[in-house]
Amino acid sequence: MGYLHIYCGDGKGKTTAALGLAIRAAGAGKRVFIIQLMKGSETSELNSLKKIENITVERCDRAYGFTDKMTEVERQEITACHNRLLEKGFGLAAEKKTDMLIIDEFCATYNYGLLDRKASEKNLLHREFPAEVVITGRDPAEIFVNAADYISEIKCIKHPYDRGVPARRGIEY
Repeated sequence: MGYLHIYCGDGKGKTTAALGLAIRAAGAGKRVFIIQLMKGSETSELNSLKKIENITVERCDRAYGFTDKMTEVERQEITACHNRLLEKGFGLAAEKKTDMLIIDEFCATYNYGLLDRKASEKNLLHREFPAEVVITGRDPAEIFVNAADYISEIKCIKHPYDRGVPARRGIEY
């Protein structure tokens, strides 16, 4: 049985840490399937990941923006997209077609109810597949914290955003 990893906290680097683990796994010949929830706009890491054999990234086909700005229709659309992505990822893990399943921004998506919580709980808490599973995001739900084998908290001490510096290509996205 694979282990459950959580990268959480208010600091920059949760996705970066998960992607570093993906690169390590791919370098060892493992197949990695990455689901990016809540993300649909261009990010620089996608350009690099496309070049690495054994890593597949899937995400929604458009950016929906911040949850507090979404209409009810957009919330329904993004939830349906997330559920399709998760079903595919859990299916690949169950069929032993991936060795590592990374679900980026899972914690926020779960907390905001933008996915099928029951299906996610069943698939993460009662895993019946050997794949390592990595979830990222702020404020992981206690049920996942209790079930995790690895938890790394990334704490923000200082960030240029606090001084009004916008996100920079190649650094924050």
